[in-house]
Amino acid sequence: MKHLKLIPIILLFSVITISVQAKNRVVKLVTEYHENPIGIDVEKPRFSWQILSDETNVTQTAYEIRVANSPKNLNKKSSLLWSTGKVESDQSVNIEYEGQALKSMQRAYWQVRVWDNNDKATAWSEPVFWETGILDNKEWKASWITMKEEVSEKSLPSQYYRNEFSCSKKVESARVYVTSLGLYQLFINGEKVGDQLFTPGFTSYKKRIQYQTYDVTSMLQKENAIGAMVGDGWYRGYLGWEGGKAYYGDQLALFVQLVVNYTDGTSEIIITDKNWKTSYGAILESDIYNGEKYDARKEMGGWADPGFDESKWEAVQILNHAKDILVASNGLPVRATEEIKPIKIITTPKGELVLDLGQNMVGYVRMKVEGKKGDQVTLQFAEVLDKNGNFYTTNLRAAEATDVYTLKGGGEEIYEPYFTFHGFRYVKLQGYPGELTKDKITGVVIHSDMKPTGNFTCSDPLINQLQSNIQWGQRDNFLDIPTDCPQRDERVGWTGDTQVFSMTAAFNFGVAPFYKKWLEDLALDQLPDGEVPNIIPDMWNNKFGGCTGWADAAVIVPWTVYRAYGDTRILEQQFSSMKNWINYMKKHAGDDYLWIQKRHQWGDWLSFNSNKAGYPGAYTETDLIATAYFKYSTSLMAQIARILGKTDDAKEFDTLAKNIKAAFAKEYVTANGRLVSHTQTAYAMALSFDLMPDNLRDAAARHFSNQVEKFKHLTTGFLGTPLLCTTLSSIGRDDLAFMLLNRKEFPGWLYPVTTGATTIWERWDTQKPDGTIIEGMNSFNHYSYGAIGEWLYNHVAGLNIDVENPGYKHILFHPHPGGGLTNAKVNFESIYGPVKSAWEIKSDKFVYEVTIPANATGTVTLPNAKGKSIKMNSENLELNVNERGDNLTLKLGSGSYIFEY
Repeated sequence: MKHLKLIPIILLFSVITISVQAKNRVVKLVTEYHENPIGIDVEKPRFSWQILSDETNVTQTAYEIRVANSPKNLNKKSSLLWSTGKVESDQSVNIEYEGQALKSMQRAYWQVRVWDNNDKATAWSEPVFWETGILDNKEWKASWITMKEEVSEKSLPSQYYRNEFSCSKKVESARVYVTSLGLYQLFINGEKVGDQLFTPGFTSYKKRIQYQTYDVTSMLQKENAIGAMVGDGWYRGYLGWEGGKAYYGDQLALFVQLVVNYTDGTSEIIITDKNWKTSYGAILESDIYNGEKYDARKEMGGWADPGFDESKWEAVQILNHAKDILVASNGLPVRATEEIKPIKIITTPKGELVLDLGQNMVGYVRMKVEGKKGDQVTLQFAEVLDKNGNFYTTNLRAAEATDVYTLKGGGEEIYEPYFTFHGFRYVKLQGYPGELTKDKITGVVIHSDMKPTGNFTCSDPLINQLQSNIQWGQRDNFLDIPTDCPQRDERVGWTGDTQVFSMTAAFNFGVAPFYKKWLEDLALDQLPDGEVPNIIPDMWNNKFGGCTGWADAAVIVPWTVYRAYGDTRILEQQFSSMKNWINYMKKHAGDDYLWIQKRHQWGDWLSFNSNKAGYPGAYTETDLIATAYFKYSTSLMAQIARILGKTDDAKEFDTLAKNIKAAFAKEYVTANGRLVSHTQTAYAMALSFDLMPDNLRDAAARHFSNQVEKFKHLTTGFLGTPLLCTTLSSIGRDDLAFMLLNRKEFPGWLYPVTTGATTIWERWDTQKPDGTIIEGMNSFNHYSYGAIGEWLYNHVAGLNIDVENPGYKHILFHPHPGGGLTNAKVNFESIYGPVKSAWEIKSDKFVYEVTIPANATGTVTLPNAKGKSIKMNSENLELNVNERGDNLTLKLGSGSYIFEY
């Protein structure tokens, strides 16, 4: 390593700036990753904020937080619930509340000020708040209510519930806490409560059920009605590809507790009890897979308004169902986030009337229609047209994906379903009265409401479309749980898909609360011996479980959240689950430390094998993959244990990982560094997971490179593909990684793009060049292979996490131009603030732009900069620069920098 000096002299970390109070501000305060959350049940919530500054090299040296029960009391020391005083710390993420214990349904306001590295304090931030939900199950007064109905193997209508109440005094505040067995939508005085969809969400219903909290203060009047619709959803509807339904129960139910606080200090509770009434209505059937049948002639006008004639409604029944499994909904709610209009109307060769929305999306259609009473419109949904241009639904298997609307007549009607969603680009309409125009149809996009955080762009429009496909695939499949696909009779939380994509997901969107919620169900569904089901939530009671690379999500996903957000609580929360999984593998591996699988294994699922028609399974030896993941997860656990201060566990895991590595080498590695499974996946795992003896790493790298050069395309599947380009780059073969990325023929990432795909496919040849579509297991919206996004972000554009300073506290910038690209850029919103890594080749000059947020630092590697005259922000500078091969590295404080050489 050499130290170079460039003139003139400016030492970036010792630069002295004059800072005044107005130039630093504290902004974007969040509690448990949410802005002003209500109804959370975290007893010690954590606070985070960002610092907005006009200066460079700004770090926080101290903070002060104060908490009170009202904004005005924040200024009264005697009224504070918590005051930290001035705390010497640079921590601005996930500071744990340590004040007075809060009661249920209590709102607390907090604000913060910070001191910078010139000991200048900011002004106090604007106050924000959080509000607790029900913290003690003994406080639940409501009953589960249900309808008396015959159990049926067929889908039954959705259920309607209602009750009325009066508010005789002036209302100060009102909160409603609501959940259901099945999916619900709640109404007060005829208006829908909140904008959340598919509540209460999909959890391991027998172990925990989420409730939602809504502020309904402004909705109440003197005389009030409260109503709800409850549909089958995941609870009672069809679930999985075997045709089964009602895995969690065959009775729908509603649970509501409305707390009204009056200005005179009194309160009143309205609950679901025997006084409620119930009825069927216009929703004749509603199923997630099959769609919804809605008969507008059966609508009951004003059913959720006060004064409605409920004489024909039945009394409810009280259902004896657990209340102690109710938990607050602390994840990300499902919402409608975008609307898409059709780009064209098609008449297919078969004469079908089809609308093309131009994007494979998840959600439903809002339809405007006018016709006679009894007219019936059928909407069927599909991802693609077949090779002849006809509507194609075979790949949906048993999922009918059909909505049927019967008109009531009398003018324009607007219909959108309540309790179903579809994965589709194309909509076939039958029975539409009158002329169908594009303005009559709107695609409503729904997904868990993740905030966009990152985007990758470059000079190649095909790669930009690939990035768009990756992001759409994530939006489409992150619907309360991370599903494998959103359209066929499956749509479940496969653990393998989740873990391979988790880091890409954390680049694209803010996913910490989403994964936290899902991981809680993983821990609950995990078996006592540590075995992890392959699907979470596990409706089949571990029919598929313990698969290598799938069950390892128990370790890998919490590790991803830690890396991306610096969140140690997720490691603490999941530690027992992670450790139990490692012990499960250890037990089954035995004294030789080789995990020889006895149950079915998915292995490198859907890897390419030209010798197998359709390549339905893996062809890298599954036992090799199992032992590789055994070692990888164990190594991660050693790091996690050290982070949590569990030194004895860390030593135990270090020793175990060492023994597994030795056993792997003895069993699977030859003397010349060749693996017994001579495949791209095997080498990618062996090198990426540190399984090769040190003296054979170079040989293995050559074998790996030779495998790629031999085929000139990838041969990997679900487990190997995410490692492929990353591992090639780690051994200095960016040329091969870019070759794979840029390949436009099958198999490769850009092949679907060239066919017009707008999402990631399940198979490399989901649709063949001649338009033929493989029947059966064939999704056009499967995000797993989108894991290439991680490499685009951190290698091509150069944005990397420093695991020693996670959550982008210290950022590693190292772009890798290549593959014929002339530019690449990442804009990313970290938990500390905006980050940018953007390079461009311009008139034979390399221009690299970096942005580091306040209270963060970065190490910048300038590629191929050795011996060149470098300008930073248009000036020649002398820096403390390290020379690493042809690259130069330097450390920077916060700010924006442009390098040119």
